[in-house]
Amino acid sequence: MSPRRVLKVRPMGIGDLPGVQVIERASFSTPWPAHAYRQELETNRLAHYLVATLDRAIVAYGGIWIMVDEAHITTFAVHPGFRRRGIGERLLIGLLDLSIARMAREATLEVRLSNLAARRLYEKYGFRPVGIRPRYYSDDGEDALIMTTPELTSPGIQETIAELRAALDARPAPSPTADASDIADAMVPDDVPADADAADADAAETSGART
Repeated sequence: MSPRRVLKVRPMGIGDLPGVQVIERASFSTPWPAHAYRQELETNRLAHYLVATLDRAIVAYGGIWIMVDEAHITTFAVHPGFRRRGIGERLLIGLLDLSIARMAREATLEVRLSNLAARRLYEKYGFRPVGIRPRYYSDDGEDALIMTTPELTSPGIQETIAELRAALDARPAPSPTADASDIADAMVPDDVPADADAADADAAETSGART
């Protein structure tokens, strides 16, 4: 019997950036360079980033900015070979947990109007449309839909997160959906130092979500 695969969500560190870049380039038409993430980790006190690892390989990552009492999800992506396996949902829960721990009252994000899969996922976790940002995306001028949660500590959203977390806990560990051989580039040691604070979207599991 093969050993059980272990999915972990933890803070992103500098040593994770090569693996993050593999997913970044596979997920976005205008990827952020590695130095942008380095700067976020080293100098931006508002920024907090998480990675999801499976058997030590980075398979997803996401980030938030905590601005007063609002958590703004800034980026979110899952390796193409591991989409539709619940990894994105684990990561989204981690970002919400982190937002609550950092005393954010609500979480917000922008998502492409055309990214229906992402919108459905965010709605599943309590996000609701509140506005439009015209021509928000620089690569093609597409509008962004602004989505925001209710108060994160309200009983309704707390119950939703608890139920969805329990459903994920009952699922088997993820396996790749396609050739994921390039995740070898994302292998990291178990003792990578953490540079952000800890906490775990099939949305961006169809593509990356940059907000």
